[in-house]
Amino acid sequence: MCRSIGPLAVMLPALIAGIKAFIPVVAALTPGVAEAHHSISGVYFTRREATVEGVITEFHFVRPHPYMFLSVDTASGELQTWRLELDNQFELVRIGITEDTFASGDRVVATGHPGRDEADWLYIRRLDRPSDGLRYEQVGRSPRISVDTASTGN
Repeated sequence: MCRSIGPLAVMLPALIAGIKAFIPVVAALTPGVAEAHHSISGVYFTRREATVEGVITEFHFVRPHPYMFLSVDTASGELQTWRLELDNQFELVRIGITEDTFASGDRVVATGHPGRDEADWLYIRRLDRPSDGLRYEQVGRSPRISVDTASTGN
């Protein structure tokens, strides 16, 4: 008895070869996406907490995690630059944060997890802007934003 090979069996090797050829194309079109994202606990000490107060010098509303640079006066009177990272951009947009929410010159107080390898990095758990009562905080796995006008007298 002779068994015939169906059309799928004939096309399968070519289909697999096409998929294998397509994978590098997709990888080339999405540079840095996979390697840019990281485990928070791999970069930050999630069981430690630090608080810094200073003035925002830059705010970068980028993927996967927006970040800002903060100019902080040290106890010795020197200026130190800190890098503060927020939750992922998708969730920040969902709660109303935009590229205009934070600006150079904003004075903020940030509390979060310090960097493992970078002493002047902080993953923000709470950020307060006293000038208008804005509070950004990470509650569990979700961020939220609120404004306490009572604290500003408005």
